[in-house]
Amino acid sequence: MTTRTALLERFGADRPVVGMVHLPALPGAPEFDGDRDAVRARALADARRLSDGGIDGIILENFGDSPFYPDDVSKHVVAEMTAIATTVTDAVDVPVGINVLRNDAEAALSIAAAVDAAFVRVNVHVGTAATDQGVLEGRAHETLRLRDRLATDVAILADVHVKHATPVGERPIDRTALETVERGRADGVIVSGPGTGVETPLADVERVSDELTAHGHDRTPVFVGSGVTTETVGDCLEAGADGVIVGTALKDGGETTAPVASERVADLVAAARAAGPDDR
Repeated sequence: MTTRTALLERFGADRPVVGMVHLPALPGAPEFDGDRDAVRARALADARRLSDGGIDGIILENFGDSPFYPDDVSKHVVAEMTAIATTVTDAVDVPVGINVLRNDAEAALSIAAAVDAAFVRVNVHVGTAATDQGVLEGRAHETLRLRDRLATDVAILADVHVKHATPVGERPIDRTALETVERGRADGVIVSGPGTGVETPLADVERVSDELTAHGHDRTPVFVGSGVTTETVGDCLEAGADGVIVGTALKDGGETTAPVASERVADLVAAARAAGPDDR
């Protein structure tokens, strides 16, 4: 398992700010407009604006592909995302991560290994969640073994009580985080609000951070995964987050599907840096 220090070192920052490249609908998705080149150009432009604005890492995600395949995307999705990821990783000097919605960890890890990406995001890594795609089950046992077979050190960032979903069962978020790390062997965890762009409860961040620390996993990073803004990023870091993942707040007009706005990136990165170093 990658340690907290090693994982954060990949970002070159003590408390990294990770920006989202929300891909428009890819070929084969209902909203695809027929212009493959435009999709790739948009991804590249967004990635460059994030990198130029001082972001510490990028997640590439097929956000426009709704309704999403539950956990096994078609081969053309993997092909398109691999091509786009290659372009992005060649163009920027920050670590790139892959998230294949809704929950295809095998595809994400395969793309990441092929393009030498730094990490993947897995929405349901352990446990079970009820979602608009149906019931999703974590496949940590498959993902970890695939990583070994691919001979890659791609890190696994796993959501805990992921957004747009309801956990099956009564297990509290702090206990779920602990099992995600101890039994699911995730390299880092992500705590988010109920939906894209929705503020993450700081109490949840504190509970997860405290639980991991209490059980000797203080070196496992905790990221806030939704609703982070220039005004709230400092509070998120104060609550125990080791980093933040930001999408909506970095877009023109604060619209999730809009292009990345350079001035918003610069402002949020500056606010995160002003929060000071991690003294834990």
